[in-house]
Formats: sequence, structure tokens, C-alpha cells
Amino acid sequence: MTTLVLGGTGKTGRRVIDRLTALGRPVRVGSRSAVPSFDWTDRDGWADALHGVDAVYITYYPDLAFPGAVGDIESFTELAVKSGVTRLVLLSGRGEPAAEACERIIQRSGIEWTVVRCGWFMQNFSEGYLRESVLDGVIALPARDVAEPFVDVDDIADVAVAALTQDGHAGKVYELTGPRLLTFADVAAELSRALGRPVSYVPLTGAEFTAAAVEQGVPEGQVALLNTLFTEVLDGRNAYVMEGVREALGRPARDFTQFATEWAKTLPSP
Repeated sequence: MTTLVLGGTGKTGRRVIDRLTALGRPVRVGSRSAVPSFDWTDRDGWADALHGVDAVYITYYPDLAFPGAVGDIESFTELAVKSGVTRLVLLSGRGEPAAEACERIIQRSGIEWTVVRCGWFMQNFSEGYLRESVLDGVIALPARDVAEPFVDVDDIADVAVAALTQDGHAGKVYELTGPRLLTFADVAAELSRALGRPVSYVPLTGAEFTAAAVEQGVPEGQVALLNTLFTEVLDGRNAYVMEGVREALGRPARDFTQFATEWAKTLPSP
């Protein structure tokens, strides 16, 4: 089976590609720089990316909560089915109504589907725009004291690859979390211990966060989305742990301490 991995250069996508390649599975990278290219804003190019593909790992940029995502997912799913795709695996968001609408679209597709539902990635602190802030010693976000069961991206990739390549995962919704709840202040303390340097959490208002993010060069549309996710989705609705990793893989989810310790080993000494 040839698998198309959308967002193939992103946090989960590139890990999924690495795992599929290691298994000897034919993979097509879905990104703007690939040949054929894939861009959510260019529907004319979708058919070429889907040609000869049996399974698709669907990630949506910048997020399924973004305006237009539901329409894009609906159109892409219809085209995928017409193109002969037999299996879809959707990376979805926790507690996002628009993401749940996208889940229903693939569930009605008439082909095999699996939903991998996740919240905050642990790797947002090591690979995303927060990386430099963490290394500078300050995590400044409008997150208040809400707790989140941060999930390791490697767990997400393992579950996605299992759903793409193995039987027994069709029709399943796997809600992935880490094994415990952490506030952002807890995260700062964990990172301080692992990195051997002080990291503090500074709560911001939405307006303060917007101004700081724009100053750092984050696109305004993405800033607005992030602010929405912080102020609406990060309101406690996801402050509970689920066993999706164990359900899919038969093993426990990775803990934040393990993630932070392993990341610290890749960094030069402070």
C-alpha cells in the first residue's frame, strides 16, 4: 500500500514517514516542496498527490479549528474515495467542535477510517515556536493555571503508523494523552530540572500574547488561532487523562519527564 502523508515535514508527519520507510512501505510526502506537491490552498493539485495512493495520513495546517478546514476535509475526503483510497487516518484535536465535524466527515466516507485525537504536544516546547523561549528561560502564554495531559509526538506517530499498516484499528477513535496532568508551571519546573537551567512560566492576557507573538514574527492569522485555542479550548475541558495509547499499542504513554530528559541530551551544555 502506498501511503500519502500530509504535512510530511511537520512534527507528526515526518515521524510517520520515517517509521513507514523503516517498515519498507512505499510513502509519498504531502507537502508544498514535494513532487507532486500538496497544498491545502491549491485543490487543483490534490488529484496528482492522491494518484495511486491506498492510504492517507491526514493532518491539516494550521489546525482543524481554522476557518475553512471543514470544507477542505470534506472535499479532500470525497476526492480520496473517488481516487481509490481505502484507508484514512485523521489527526484530530481534543475539545474542538470543528475538529469533531471533520471526524464525522471521514467516519461517513464509506472506507476504513481511524481518528487519532490529541491535544498539546510535548514537542511544542522543543521543536515549535516556543523552543527559543524555553531555552531563554521563559514560557509566556495565556494559559492561566489550566492543566493539560501533554502527549508525546512519538506516541502519536506510533499509533498513526499502526492504524495505517495494521488490521484492527478501523472504526476506532483513539484519544491520546500523556499519563498525567501538568499545568504550564509544572512544565516549566520539569524543563528546569531536565535542562539544568531555570525555566519559568509567565501567564499573559490574550492581548499581551497577541502583541508578543506578532512582534516575534508569527503570522497574524496563526496568532489569532493560537489565541482562540488558548482562551477557548484550554479552559479545562481537556483536563483529563485517556488511555488511547494503551488501547492502540498495548503499552503506556510516554511521560513528560522522559521527553524532557531525552531532549536535554540533544542540547549543548548551558
